[in-house]
Amino acid sequence: MTTRHDTAAAPPAKEGGAAPVGASALTPEEGRRRARLSRRWQRDVRWSPYAFVSPFFLLFLAFGLFPLLYTGWASLHQVELTAPTDMNWVGLRNYTRIFDDDFFWNAARNTLTIGIISTVPQLMIALGIAHILNYRLRASTFYRVVMLAPYATSIAAASLVFVLLFGRDYGMINWALGAVGIDNIDWQNDKWPSQIAVSTIVVWRWTGYNALIYLAAMQAIPNDLYESAALDGASRWQQFLHVTLPSLRPTILFTCVVSTIGASQLFGEPLLFDANKGASGGSQHQFQTLGLYLYEQGWVNQHLGRASAIAWTMFLILIVIGIVNYVISRRLRASSQGGRL
Repeated sequence: MTTRHDTAAAPPAKEGGAAPVGASALTPEEGRRRARLSRRWQRDVRWSPYAFVSPFFLLFLAFGLFPLLYTGWASLHQVELTAPTDMNWVGLRNYTRIFDDDFFWNAARNTLTIGIISTVPQLMIALGIAHILNYRLRASTFYRVVMLAPYATSIAAASLVFVLLFGRDYGMINWALGAVGIDNIDWQNDKWPSQIAVSTIVVWRWTGYNALIYLAAMQAIPNDLYESAALDGASRWQQFLHVTLPSLRPTILFTCVVSTIGASQLFGEPLLFDANKGASGGSQHQFQTLGLYLYEQGWVNQHLGRASAIAWTMFLILIVIGIVNYVISRRLRASSQGGRL
């Protein structure tokens, strides 16, 4: 058996010890190029995440933070839409005038009542729909898409359709009520019927959206809980009460807060439902919300200072809602942790 002696020998080491493999083959120019690439890679790793998120912050500064601060500054001045650069300092007078304005409190009451009669039925119907969709149904994907169809519909289109449905003389709603012996209702001019009609538009648009949120939360509940409840003899209704609802408490709280915020900013539906197509919210302001009141003061009466004060008042109301949400969520989390212990 022969032995091969043609293998190339390793190059002799230079004086001062052996160099790292491949390092001795680099020229000074290549070493400097590698060093530059290394520094560039380190800068890329460090600053690229900030570059990726910077468009959001730039847009937020331009269209979110700056208008908010400018509105707060304008709320302390007397400024008109016809001359937005002429500002006269009035301090808190715009706020005191708002709180002494009966129309503001009327809009606040209307916002509260419309929010209640739209949020409560909306979330209850959404919870029931999600519970039905949580079971295995044929064409379940089709039903979920159908649930999102009202949410994807334009507010203008939906409101105009509901205006036709709630017409006093030729509306389909009054036609159906007349078939059972109920006289025609003036849905646009009476207080409570008009608020119910506006709330119906909100319920129709947002029920499917909340149903999908509840459905996603229901599918995250472990099946072991339902199996244990079934072994204990619990019916489906008892499982819903004692398993599903306790597991959905954070989600229900989230949808309540989001729906409350949306109700406080309600604008498009009452604006388009008004027969006079104005911002007064009906002939007697019977369904004028805070959003409509803000629009009326700023763009109809052209009082930008008062409109800015209304906007900041609404912003402070939302902050209070957020604080209440935080307190309730902490108590729910503490109670759930105490129950598990």
